Amino acid sequence: MARRLLTLAALSLLALAGCRKDETGPVTVSAIGAAPRLANPNRERLDAPSAYLLENAAQGLVRFDATGDVAPGLAQSWIVSNDGLRYTFRLERAKWPDGSPITAEQVVARLKAAAAPASTNPLKPLLGVIDEIETMTDEVLEISLKAPRPNFLQLLAQPEMAIVRGGAGAGPFVAKPSGDAFLLTAPRRDDEDQEAAATPVLLRGEAAAMAVARFEAGQSQLVLGGTFGDLPIARAADVPRGSLVFDPVAGLFGLSFGRPGAGPLARAEVRQALAMAIDRPALVAALGVPGLQARETLLPAGIEGLAAPAAPAWTASPLPARRAAAARALAPILKGKRLRIRVAMPEGPGWRLVFALLRRDWATIGVEAARARPNEPADLHFIDEVAPISLASWYLRHFSCDSSAVCDPAADQAMEAARTAPDQDKRREQLSGADRTLAGAAPFIPLAAPVRWSLAGNRLAGFRPNVFGRHPAGELVASAP
Repeated sequence: MARRLLTLAALSLLALAGCRKDETGPVTVSAIGAAPRLANPNRERLDAPSAYLLENAAQGLVRFDATGDVAPGLAQSWIVSNDGLRYTFRLERAKWPDGSPITAEQVVARLKAAAAPASTNPLKPLLGVIDEIETMTDEVLEISLKAPRPNFLQLLAQPEMAIVRGGAGAGPFVAKPSGDAFLLTAPRRDDEDQEAAATPVLLRGEAAAMAVARFEAGQSQLVLGGTFGDLPIARAADVPRGSLVFDPVAGLFGLSFGRPGAGPLARAEVRQALAMAIDRPALVAALGVPGLQARETLLPAGIEGLAAPAAPAWTASPLPARRAAAARALAPILKGKRLRIRVAMPEGPGWRLVFALLRRDWATIGVEAARARPNEPADLHFIDEVAPISLASWYLRHFSCDSSAVCDPAADQAMEAARTAPDQDKRREQLSGADRTLAGAAPFIPLAAPVRWSLAGNRLAGFRPNVFGRHPAGELVASAP
């Protein structure tokens, strides 16, 4: 299937003029998804092409560099108070595309909009820690927090926190439409010679098969936005050894529950039984992603200094014992009937493999699984999200009663207490409590970390895998360290 998709895409590329791109001129980037747009992240979700366009043509106060570390964006510098409650940013003297200066007041307005009641920004739940955003001068603004928050700058560096005004961004690249793509060019500074300017980037969004076929044909130097769903397509391609690169991202990769109503899935022991039956090591081995580890807990190990993620009691048992216990737990509830569940999965050859493995595992405890058709109600929904910040609260808030069909008010209370905790020890105590509560409620079946891959050509000496999967356009072509 994956090879057939590539063949069809390759035939389409025969209409393209020219052969392989040379090592000069713009870097051609294919991001997997729809055509890139300078979208408003407070109103719509960003796919890979639009996220890449935003982070390069409409940066926020800070940004990620090629290694995933926080670097200056619109802010040339910042100071964090000793108590960790105040972040003071000084803006560089930058201009909007129309030539007018970017002011602190304008930036403050856009940051407030991200947390406004009408905003649907996916980072909005985490912005509740902000107490105030104030303009100090035309070039200085201050963000005050209700409580100290480690890694707060990682949140501000995400493309969802890009500063967009009137449909335009503030760089560092200027984006101009070029057919079905965008040409990103870095304006030359007065003190910068032409050779020092960043190499232009030609960005397009397209389906995975077309993106991989274009790279295979030498018509692009970078493919971004790959998930496990389309990984088989990349693996079927004839690309140079070492081109396929994985970002060591963290996040959620597993199944959440739909509205259980009064059915069996309304009971925690049934949800636990589904989690117990899965052979995670076998699933991860089938995925074949270097360094990927099976996960049985909502939180990853080591996050935010928590001693250990809360693990259900069944994790201490071997798989055969788990499955036997799961079948025993289901028997008095189902009373001889078979449990039939529908699972909403994304499209793609990789997702078909994941579902086949899950269906096989659930069959061992007498559960029948089928994929839900598009727009059909489902009992379980697959989640594949990269964590935008190294905070336990990002994981936990996915399963608050405002966000999840299965939740526990006690966990919500602990999360709210953690948000305003006066010190990190108190915060960790509350987060651990919420984690333990959710481990018992079983609103999520974790499997592993998300998978994010790229195809990177030899020209891109500045390309670096990193924990956020961010690859800024201005650092793709750089001298190797």
